[in-house]
Amino acid sequence: MMKHTLNGAGIMLGVSLFLACNQGQKDQNAQSSPDAVAVNVDTTVNPRQDYFDYANGGWIKRNPIPPEYNSWGIGNLVREEIYKRLLTINEHAAANPSDPISQKIAAFWKSAMDSTRANADGIKPIEPMLKAIDATTNIEQLVQLIGQNSNATGMFCDMYIGQDAKNSELIAVQFYQGGLGLPNRDYYFNTDARTSTIRNAYPAHVSRMLQFTGMDSIASKKAAEQIMKLETILAKSSRKLEMLRDPEANYHKMAIGGLNKIAGNIDWSAFLKNQGITKYADTVIVGQPEFFTTLSNAIKSEPLEAWKNYVKWNLISEAAPTLSDTISNANFEFYNKLIAGQDKQKPRWKRVLDAEERYLGEALGQLFVKEFFNEKAKKRYENLVEEIRGALKDRIEKLDWMSDSTKQKALYKLSKITKKVGYPDKWKDFSAMEIKEQSYYDNAIAGKKWWHQYYVNKLGKPVDRTEWDMSPQTYNAYYNPSNNEIVLPAGIFTVPGKLDEELDDAIVYGYAGASTIGHEITHGFDDEGRQFDADGNLKSWWTKEDEKKFNERAAVMIKQFDGYVVVDSLHINGKATLGENIADLGGILLGWDAFKKTEQFKKGTPIAGYTPSQRFFMGYALGWLHHTKKENLARSILTDVHSPAKFRVNGPFSDVDAFYEVYGVQPGDGMYRPDSLRVRIW
Repeated sequence: MMKHTLNGAGIMLGVSLFLACNQGQKDQNAQSSPDAVAVNVDTTVNPRQDYFDYANGGWIKRNPIPPEYNSWGIGNLVREEIYKRLLTINEHAAANPSDPISQKIAAFWKSAMDSTRANADGIKPIEPMLKAIDATTNIEQLVQLIGQNSNATGMFCDMYIGQDAKNSELIAVQFYQGGLGLPNRDYYFNTDARTSTIRNAYPAHVSRMLQFTGMDSIASKKAAEQIMKLETILAKSSRKLEMLRDPEANYHKMAIGGLNKIAGNIDWSAFLKNQGITKYADTVIVGQPEFFTTLSNAIKSEPLEAWKNYVKWNLISEAAPTLSDTISNANFEFYNKLIAGQDKQKPRWKRVLDAEERYLGEALGQLFVKEFFNEKAKKRYENLVEEIRGALKDRIEKLDWMSDSTKQKALYKLSKITKKVGYPDKWKDFSAMEIKEQSYYDNAIAGKKWWHQYYVNKLGKPVDRTEWDMSPQTYNAYYNPSNNEIVLPAGIFTVPGKLDEELDDAIVYGYAGASTIGHEITHGFDDEGRQFDADGNLKSWWTKEDEKKFNERAAVMIKQFDGYVVVDSLHINGKATLGENIADLGGILLGWDAFKKTEQFKKGTPIAGYTPSQRFFMGYALGWLHHTKKENLARSILTDVHSPAKFRVNGPFSDVDAFYEVYGVQPGDGMYRPDSLRVRIW
């Protein structure tokens, strides 16, 4: 993923995989235990027709999606092992809270696992805020109340504190469109049957949740209608997913007075003061000015009662997972079951660990890496980063469509990319987070308050470029354009059921080198990342002609992915997913180039009946071992900048010449694309 300044989503060992029939004759040196990639193959599928189904289909057939999930794959297998390890850490902390970190972990765990108290309390934890909302007599008081509420995430709009895209040495207050209860603006307007069903069910869900606050059915139905009207107004001025990927078009720096001019019905200086921001906020960055003008107009034109109900709805919706089972289950029924296709709630202990990760993830990480990520593994992947960097250097130098002047700047940017592997060298200090013996809701609020203050404290200070925005146990990675860095948590390198030293280079170069390291490095040169310079500033460093050539080549990829139908009549959005698709293709090319220099590639000795070259592509496909429910696929098409897993394999592979050579792909095969239609960027 490419990281913007927001949140932004296993470690060693894992879950055993079942042995499947493998295609081809077994090599005498094949391992006696299930091979990490051969075990997943569906031998009834021709790899030239559908590589994803070939490489992963055997595992998918044997592993249906559990009812408490809307998708299931390698990330889940890794996370299942992480859950078990984190459960042990929490249980040990609860039994023996011997140091400040374990004391906080123990307090959070005990409060969150106390369902008896949560069920007895019901709506009690948010009653003070509900009474405060009722007590407001004008919109100014209501906006002030929102500014003071730590549980007001996303009310009206999104506000965050992070690096200025055009001055990466500066931390700035930034405002972004938000305020919607449905996943994004398309849910308010799309007319397909699936989205229409969700939209039509939304007011009834809002009404049901508001009844928990004490409203009767008639009042809550009216309130839900008001809320739907307000959110539809905001949605009309919200930008589409693909429009949000243009960093230049979503950057508007202005004095706070300028924001007051375009959205004057809100006192933004007072709003920031209520957020605890009293200094360093004379200038703000606004992502979508038209949204804030619409918000301001609606603040004045729509009745106070409607806005009070809107705030109540946001309050209970955000708080629901920390309240009673009845409230939490009602929230689950709409957002998880109807929208995403998840049939059953995860067990409480897993939901608690998910929440704990949000607030205390790095604290858990300190205990985690002591046991589960050794220096030898860290060194292996640090070295692999440098091999991938060298592969991209070679490719840039050989490009025939880019001028020398742009090449030199690209090479300089590449040389300046910082790598962060495994875990931070410096840990955050959570001592001021007021996690203690209190309700689950109150501990969640304490976590939110700490994180809010943590970011407020960044204002006016030098940027800390050593910081991590993911915990070590996270099965994910990111490229941060403002820091020109790739961040690779320990968890992302795990292959379930295998120790790191058991993995041959072919798998590692495909799984980690291509799908992770190469992917993240390429983000520095995708359609968004390429607009940031070596110091992390949004600044043009391309010649106009080179920029034109890049866009022409990127357009080929947009058209390719626009053509893929995923579910029902929904196509992939080629513009919205362009950056991730470029990174996938770039990662494969870089991983392959690096792998060709290894001894394993040169010797060509098969393992489990597959050549090293085949195992490289199987290793990449292993990274997307995954299947998902139709509901979740439909949601992801509208809300996610990543293509679905199947198309992250078949799509870029059909653009890679080496894939054609290894598997003998010919015209007429499902994986075949004419040379003239293959994407050629990096």
